[in-house]
Amino acid sequence: MSTAYLIVSILGAAMAGFSACSVFTHAKWVVEPLAEYGVPRSWWPWLGTAKAAGAVGLVAGLFVPVIGVAAGIGLVLYFTGAVITVARAKSYAHLAFPLMYMAPVVAALVLT
Repeated sequence: MSTAYLIVSILGAAMAGFSACSVFTHAKWVVEPLAEYGVPRSWWPWLGTAKAAGAVGLVAGLFVPVIGVAAGIGLVLYFTGAVITVARAKSYAHLAFPLMYMAPVVAALVLT
């Protein structure tokens, strides 16, 4: 396992975990845009759970690589959906945020 893979995997897991916690605690800077984008409130716990599972999977992937790959693919799909949701809401200034969260996950997948 390379040092770069270890760093980007932990960074991606930390960022996804932070994002999940932000949804679970209804951080204003997260839930207000979700409401503006038209994401139903009933989906929020599921979205947070998906990000938390992805974060745990990235860490587990340090020991069982296939789990990390599966978690990485899941998170890339999740954040791709987030990019599409933000673009559909015409909130182009916010497109950088899901891309920023996706970047270390993509890097971890590339380095796997």
